[in-house]
Amino acid sequence: MRRDELEHIIRAAAIVAGHSDLVVVGSQAILGQYPDAPAVLLFSQEADLYPRDHPEKAVEIDGALGDGSQFHATFGYYAHGVGPETAKAPLGWQTRLVPVRVSAAIGKGEDATGWCLEAHDLVLAKCVAGRQRDWEFAEEALRHGIVESAELLRRVPDLPLPAQAREHLEVVLASVVARAGGFSKAT
Repeated sequence: MRRDELEHIIRAAAIVAGHSDLVVVGSQAILGQYPDAPAVLLFSQEADLYPRDHPEKAVEIDGALGDGSQFHATFGYYAHGVGPETAKAPLGWQTRLVPVRVSAAIGKGEDATGWCLEAHDLVLAKCVAGRQRDWEFAEEALRHGIVESAELLRRVPDLPLPAQAREHLEVVLASVVARAGGFSKAT
């Protein structure tokens, strides 16, 4: 997915939901902070999002713009309506959201904003999900200098997880950092 495609999804989702503020929590949220993110981080054809103040409307987004929809068939990418519980990000993530402002479609709706997870919060939320592709995403984000290892490790205690799960995540994350070459400086 490219930044313009994410903007298209934000615009369309705002129209479908009837709400102009959406939260983008999936991997493509990286496009908020890094519009030209490395291609290796942009493999997904979906954007996970929900209306900020009306998350229950995510079901409408999923129905109209989701996997297998006419929107998906037409454009080759789609919106996945999710809820606020989807991303397990560190405490305070809402204050670090990165806005992607998009103008309204001609004659439809109003301008919209996609509030994207900040890169460190996104990577940690993916680490909590813990799928192989999530760890690969974290490694590539480190390798490309998108996130700093020290900041990731600093935020681990703020994850909404039991202590034992946080400790395990920290151990696995340290090995991912080592595989990525130990990068600690964002570019």
